[in-house]
Amino acid sequence: MESIINQHAPEFTVQAFQDGNFKTVTSKDIEGKWALFFFYPADFTFVCPTELEDLQSKYDELKGMGVEVFSVSTDSHFVHKAWHDTSDRIGKLQYAMLADPLAVLSRGFGVYKEDEGVAYRGSFLVNPEGLVKLAEIQDNSIGRNADELVRKVRAALYVASHNGEVCPAKWQEGNETLKPSIDLVGKL
Repeated sequence: MESIINQHAPEFTVQAFQDGNFKTVTSKDIEGKWALFFFYPADFTFVCPTELEDLQSKYDELKGMGVEVFSVSTDSHFVHKAWHDTSDRIGKLQYAMLADPLAVLSRGFGVYKEDEGVAYRGSFLVNPEGLVKLAEIQDNSIGRNADELVRKVRAALYVASHNGEVCPAKWQEGNETLKPSIDLVGKL
């Protein structure tokens, strides 16, 4: 398998539901911006609403960092609206819910589960140049943690703006980073 890290995000044009409206979202909408794509299997399921609500709890923080959030499933934008209108958890969502019924995004990011027609749980951070900087894919039976995802996003933004520095394990904003050099070899 080829890694998606530092590869260009796929080109796309999809329908979305956000703020009570339908809209079109394209790859041009993310040019020059940080974008977080949060794939999940399907609307009206069990683990998905818990994850999407958890991500909503971090939405203002992510927006404050200059990161736009897009949830993505293979459901239509009509189904997204119906779920939003009937679920208390999903009714809280402020970020765009992208509809990917043709699996353009799901296949493009390598998370499409062909035998079921749904996406695996995948989280991808795309930088302003359109390159994937963070990728996490897991089985659909395992929910994600928005706190840890935000920590990784903060680290990605930090290293993007601090050339030559890297973030060690469990790095939190304000903690020390490392500057790889011959002087560090064998000292960590």
